[in-house]
Amino acid sequence: MMTVNDWQQQGQFESINGQRIFTRQGGDKDAPALLLIHGYPSASWDWEGMWEALTEHYHVITLDMLGFGLSDKPKNAKYLISEQADIFEAFLRQLGVDNYHILAHDYGDTVAQELLARQVDVSCDLHIASVCFLNGGLFPETYRPILIQRLLLSPLGSLVSKLFTKAKFATNLQRIFGPKTPPTPEVIDVLWQLLVHNDGLSVMHKLINYIPQRKRYRERWVGAIINSRVPVKLIAGAKDPISGQHMVNRYRELIPNADITVMAELGHYPQIEDSAAISAAYLTFRSSIGE
Repeated sequence: MMTVNDWQQQGQFESINGQRIFTRQGGDKDAPALLLIHGYPSASWDWEGMWEALTEHYHVITLDMLGFGLSDKPKNAKYLISEQADIFEAFLRQLGVDNYHILAHDYGDTVAQELLARQVDVSCDLHIASVCFLNGGLFPETYRPILIQRLLLSPLGSLVSKLFTKAKFATNLQRIFGPKTPPTPEVIDVLWQLLVHNDGLSVMHKLINYIPQRKRYRERWVGAIINSRVPVKLIAGAKDPISGQHMVNRYRELIPNADITVMAELGHYPQIEDSAAISAAYLTFRSSIGE
């Protein structure tokens, strides 16, 4: 497992939309481009277990979003999903990538939905070729935030952020991983390092604003999946108390010809809990749709 230092040394910082953003690329730049979009409150390191398998096939591109991981965490930012999507599009343009696939998780699912909505609206010059979602709040009506998330959303949010400890963080992670695939001490250490880097605790209550944004833009973001003209896939850990089997059931109800792979024993972080299984499921999806 890579340490934070290992991960950082293999990436680089870029100035994107006036912010210092940590980025990483791997694989053959002539291969199909694959954009990885991480979740809350972690960072691009979440993909480290899948990195080798994915870079064998694709030009893999990722970054730590604004407010996350090794990137800038300004206290005065609004942290809008649309602004995170802008950062990804700006980076893709810097790289000269105009056709790409998306693999997203959690908060990243919502960013992917916004990117897909722009394509549905024909309001973007970049083309998404496919989207694969991992566990995330695709539908606000099925999203079940845990206690710490509800507290961060409350008027006490800024105070809760300041009082958050590594022990509390570990307890929350253990609740959302699958019972048979709990986070190791090493995983907890890395995710905590990334969270507290650049005084990250001070913006946790601002980043959680993605939850009300999901409600506000539900029609746009759910509609993006329903109206997509490119292949869309869901790979989900069923044991996730936030966005698990109940979210999968709603996906089947709403999405025509739903393409779903359920990981019966995995929780909210399937790509960390069993990176080999998620890599295999994703590669199977890509081989089924061709290039």
